[in-house]
Amino acid sequence: MNQLYYGDNIDVLKHSIEDASIDLIYIDPPFNSKRAYNVLFESVDLTDVKAQKEAFADTWSNVSYIDEMNEIADLNLGLYSFLRTLDHLNLSKGAASYLTTMALRIHFMHKKLKDTGSFYLHCDPTMSHYLKIVMDLIFGVKNFRNEIIWCYSGGGIPKKDFPRKHDVVLRYSKGKEYYYQPVYRPYSSGTVQRGRTQVKGKYYKTGLRQEGTPVTDWWIDVPKITSPTDPEKMGYPTQKPEALLERIIRTSSNEGDLVADFFCGCGTTIAVAQKLNRKWIGVDISHLAIRLIYDRLLKPYEEQAETYQEIKDNIEINGFPKDIAAAKDLAKKTKKGPFKFQDWIIEILLRGVSNPKKTADGGYDGYITFLKSDKDKGVILIEVKSGNVSVKNIREFIDVVNTENAAIGIFVCFKEQVTQPMLLHAKQAGYFEPEIFGQRYDKIQIITVEDLLAGKLIDYPSYPNSTFKQAPKARNLEGADNSTSLFE
Repeated sequence: MNQLYYGDNIDVLKHSIEDASIDLIYIDPPFNSKRAYNVLFESVDLTDVKAQKEAFADTWSNVSYIDEMNEIADLNLGLYSFLRTLDHLNLSKGAASYLTTMALRIHFMHKKLKDTGSFYLHCDPTMSHYLKIVMDLIFGVKNFRNEIIWCYSGGGIPKKDFPRKHDVVLRYSKGKEYYYQPVYRPYSSGTVQRGRTQVKGKYYKTGLRQEGTPVTDWWIDVPKITSPTDPEKMGYPTQKPEALLERIIRTSSNEGDLVADFFCGCGTTIAVAQKLNRKWIGVDISHLAIRLIYDRLLKPYEEQAETYQEIKDNIEINGFPKDIAAAKDLAKKTKKGPFKFQDWIIEILLRGVSNPKKTADGGYDGYITFLKSDKDKGVILIEVKSGNVSVKNIREFIDVVNTENAAIGIFVCFKEQVTQPMLLHAKQAGYFEPEIFGQRYDKIQIITVEDLLAGKLIDYPSYPNSTFKQAPKARNLEGADNSTSLFE
């Protein structure tokens, strides 16, 4: 069973993954660069609603790392000494925190690798020199295999510096014995024409390999995703191309091996592992990332029913409430439970966007957009209640829906909170009646958490949900586009 985890990867590593079980780990963590790691949303002209929600925030500089530093002292004294030295030097607290946080996680990833396993750490030159020492102290200097330089083009040109156009990928093995399959690129036509040896009708220079020229640790043939029209584009600024992960996965694993990514973002590692018939584990701290990955894995196969169902049945999603008791626990017993509860309801179960304002939110917690026509979008406002509710809350929400000129309002609460007066006021709010559909929809809909967990959907025009950018579509054997919805 392939595993997708929502949560902090350190908790998953400590409690959910068996030691010495993974064949290949690739990670592409934030680079301590204070850049925004976003999923992009389409603009909605509503007061106090941002066009983009920062879902993958780079928060390393705010991490409280004292406990993690003390934990490292018990695990690896040499690593602890190195990190303490950095902490006393003229290095920013953000950088020291980032390296400490990464060191603890890499220590546990090392434990999860098989003795024959490989590890790839993707980073940029701002942190690669520090991370190289961290990796040496955890894996051992003798198990360093390559510093791969991935070169690319695109982006801006600075006025007073050479353009920075490469990333670093540090490759280590856990031990002396490890899987490695060489990768070759085809010879150029000029190289072939200069040859004198003919094999199966083709000419090769004497001494050249039949497979082509071996790929070195200098990768200049994998373009970066830069164009907004690139079919792989997911709206994730640091997204890596599938060709990059395909090379890594083919080089360091066999079919049927277990591949893991503990900072899986929009899921490129997972998607490529799936295509190459590897088992996989993906972890991300953003619930939006988990949802994006799930869509990405299934969308290409919606109209290939057997393949679609096989992939879906082989994915287990961990970290979200699976029953009403767990949902109530999330809402009431965690430090930021109500807000996490709202995000889960809105962004996972309803496939909407949470209002970035958690207080003074204007009377709604989230929204969904839909196509009212070929050119016009409608808005559905969402209000989520985890505590006590009354008919007063319904009246106030009706006022917000009308003030914001929204088409529909969705009011979510637990089943035992729904009363007849609430249902009556919701019904008296009237209907939304789009001209092109010839149907009408309740203007205010009360839906319970129990209903959502049972798979009930909200009632609105059945054009595709346009709130989120769509994952890349594949073609089936007849060439038709495919799409699917989340957690069907």
